[in-house]
Amino acid sequence: MAIDKKRILKHLQTEVYCRLGISPVHGIGVFAIRDIPKGVKPLVSLLKIKEFAFSKKEISQLPISVKKEVRMFCYYDKDEYFIPSIGLNAMNMAFYMNHSKKPNTKYLKNNEILTLRKIKANEELFFDYDQAFDEKHTFE
Repeated sequence: MAIDKKRILKHLQTEVYCRLGISPVHGIGVFAIRDIPKGVKPLVSLLKIKEFAFSKKEISQLPISVKKEVRMFCYYDKDEYFIPSIGLNAMNMAFYMNHSKKPNTKYLKNNEILTLRKIKANEELFFDYDQAFDEKHTFE
């Protein structure tokens, strides 16, 4: 679908549900700005974002301050970091979603988020990192 004024208006009316805010436990988090029904993708983006896998060795060659940002905002497993195609100077609200063993959203394999139940306005959104990435997630 082409992005034009009509598409942006539809996006604002039907796909914008969230904002960033201060999480009482996790620093920054993603919060509902209005009630979000069950089964909705609350972080629809008009940009198509892919992720590229980089080895830990490749990431180790970056400036220290950039490595810190990658570790803080990018998903990773025991071997690789996954860097979004938009880089780190553009904002993807999903970077700020926090982990919970009682999630209200699910991370889908196509990098989308789906609500598991109705989420009330001002409620923080969470997904289970372990379930999303099929492994026990560790924090560096």
